[in-house]
Amino acid sequence: MGIEMRILMLVGLAMCLTTVVHAAQGNAVYYEPPYSPSACFGKRDMGRWVAGVSEALWNDKKACGRKYRVRCIGGANKAPHPCRNGKSVVVTVVDFCQPPCNGILNLSQDAFDIIADRDAGKVRVEYNQSVSNQKRSHGAISLHLVGNGGICSIVRS
Repeated sequence: MGIEMRILMLVGLAMCLTTVVHAAQGNAVYYEPPYSPSACFGKRDMGRWVAGVSEALWNDKKACGRKYRVRCIGGANKAPHPCRNGKSVVVTVVDFCQPPCNGILNLSQDAFDIIADRDAGKVRVEYNQSVSNQKRSHGAISLHLVGNGGICSIVRS
């Protein structure tokens, strides 16, 4: 294995590991379908894995299209066992959660069901912006980064 490939692998590994530590925390709630129209994409259907964000993340519509990996870390009320065993989901920001928004993230019902028991209604979450399918190439080697703190792979082209 050449020195360039070793360096690329170490840089890739470092990039993967450093993205894990930047998770923020807040509350998440959910909304029921239909998930359009939305403030970001109008009547365009953006799928089931979507979210609205509160003023804290909205940033004058700059949040539109951002992806966040979200994981339930506990209850925000007295519901027993609100989280689904550490599962996470990646959602795309499509909407603005109007004040008073009950969470920093307003997840689609489908996304909420992946990470939490719907009966909880509101849960504490850990979330971070997700790097989505970003590819960097160097000669005959491609570094694929998928998800913040998610999957990293080095592939020979």
